Amino acid sequence: MRRKRIGIGAAVAAGTLAMTGFVLAPSAAAVVPQSATINAECSLLGGGEATLTATQDGTSATITVSSTDITSPIALGEDSIQASLTMVKASGGTTTFSGTENPAIAAGEGVTVGPLTGTVAAGDSLETFGGSLNLTVIGINITCTAQAPQSPGPFVFE
Repeated sequence: MRRKRIGIGAAVAAGTLAMTGFVLAPSAAAVVPQSATINAECSLLGGGEATLTATQDGTSATITVSSTDITSPIALGEDSIQASLTMVKASGGTTTFSGTENPAIAAGEGVTVGPLTGTVAAGDSLETFGGSLNLTVIGINITCTAQAPQSPGPFVFE
């Protein structure tokens, strides 16, 4: 009987240690880098620095674009901007991320759109330079283009 208790106790202890190692193991980032900056020029909104933040879950990816330099001339309600971000693939072609999510934006405040969703494949390397961010706000189309490659480099998806 004593031998069974030790065996069961050892198995429970080993299982607990294995689970602790699993829970505490660092998770790998699916996209590298997770954020990048661009210098963009936007019709009607001016221009300046914007930050792109990327996430990935399998073949689904999201990108959020935010800027304190690119500002809205009018107050905008939550989820009132239709956005489409077209990025250039290093292997040729483009990938588009789209959505209608944005926080409420006060007049004169920086613009944030996203998360914009898109589909990626393992190894995709995506860059904003050569692509565009198209925004539709109260029926008005606004196009933003990167003036140089993003920094620190393109998004590479696993």
